Amino acid sequence: MHKFKTRWEIQHNWQFLFPILGIILLSYSSYKIAGVFFDRHDPSNIPYLVILTIIFYFILLRFFLFCFKKLEKKWIVDYKWEMIRIFIVFAITGSSSVFVSKPIMKVLGITKENLNVFAYWLLYIIIGLIFYQILLITIAWIFGQYSFFRDFLKRLAKRIGLGRLIKE
Repeated sequence: MHKFKTRWEIQHNWQFLFPILGIILLSYSSYKIAGVFFDRHDPSNIPYLVILTIIFYFILLRFFLFCFKKLEKKWIVDYKWEMIRIFIVFAITGSSSVFVSKPIMKVLGITKENLNVFAYWLLYIIIGLIFYQILLITIAWIFGQYSFFRDFLKRLAKRIGLGRLIKE
């Protein structure tokens, strides 16, 4: 446990919340991905589902640890455990923007039936991106990473040529 605390620069016990939450979310994601290949409601598939979930868990874990190493140099955070918190904010925001976009499209009366499929998906992506930005800042604030994501969005806006719209 001491080695884990040292590696992730954990000083207080409440900071364990983020690695634990990361493990839970990674497990859930692995389970959902495995569910694409096997019917989760069929009891005969449970052994295959468990094995595939474990495989996906370790693949995703290795991928995220690789990302941590690469982004650790690029993102400036005070402690390594904050990287987990940042990844969690990205994950929650991405999932939430998909769930928020669908009802908004319905309220606006935009459906696949009354619009060209290409136009529908283009509008879906645009609406999703708009709400992604709003949700990103909101969820970042909830997780205590507001300043990191504010600066992140400013840099992103400058890269895509919208820097003149942002006040310093």
